[in-house]
Amino acid sequence: MADFIKTENLENALYVVATPIGNLEDITLRALNVLKNADVIACEDTRNTSVLLERYKINTKLVSYHKFSESKKSDLFLDFLNEGKSVALVSDAGTPLISDPGEILTDKVINSGYRVIPIAGACAVITLLSSIPRDKEDFKFIGFISRNKNQIIDTVKNNRYENLVFYESPLRLISTLETIADVFPDKKIAIGRELTKKFEEIKIGNISDIIEYYKTNTLKGEIAAMLYADNCTNTVDISDKIAKLKSLGLKDKEIAKILSSLYEINKNDIYKMCIDKTL
Repeated sequence: MADFIKTENLENALYVVATPIGNLEDITLRALNVLKNADVIACEDTRNTSVLLERYKINTKLVSYHKFSESKKSDLFLDFLNEGKSVALVSDAGTPLISDPGEILTDKVINSGYRVIPIAGACAVITLLSSIPRDKEDFKFIGFISRNKNQIIDTVKNNRYENLVFYESPLRLISTLETIADVFPDKKIAIGRELTKKFEEIKIGNISDIIEYYKTNTLKGEIAAMLYADNCTNTVDISDKIAKLKSLGLKDKEIAKILSSLYEINKNDIYKMCIDKTL
């Protein structure tokens, strides 16, 4: 593998580099080349990133950059760019800015006139979705789901007709699922645990069954989950109501807001139905 890691001059830019979410072999040659040739690597935890670099015999300088130091450290990396250097941004695992730090830095870099160059690779969201069957392509990703029970319920209610993807800690997963099950006991869910690792596990089933399974089985590692969309059984009824409200002169956005509030259907889904009615 080391023979494929080339020495090359990188552009004076910020490289956003995806790294493995578990299995260290899940990294691209392009990512390795960037990490080797960058002048500095901004990383969440130097200890975690060092494990990856040691595996591939890369000696690039590491500087910590995490959610508690984003504002302060962003200026430091901007100084590197102002000196004509290249900066690579990585997270502990997966793709930066996807529930990981990087938003402040990329914003400052772009506003300062430098390029942000994405180096594609592993992401837990896509890894999960590529391994479970779905009857429609679209989904909504919300990052880590709220810890507040009322907010969890509101989130699920407001997105019940969408495939809802989120991250959760193994310490909170059962509690979160129980909160959802109290309102939606028949919800179908997919759970991805330890993705790409030796003890990888992907479970699909009724949320109540999944809860019982994890009460009696080891629950470790970060969790990626997808709540399956409910079937919209009242589509015809909603279409009739859209037609009625349109006849009263209401605009599509107004109709979507009203019907979403009355029937707990996602506002965007109703808005799409409103647009379809005009075709």
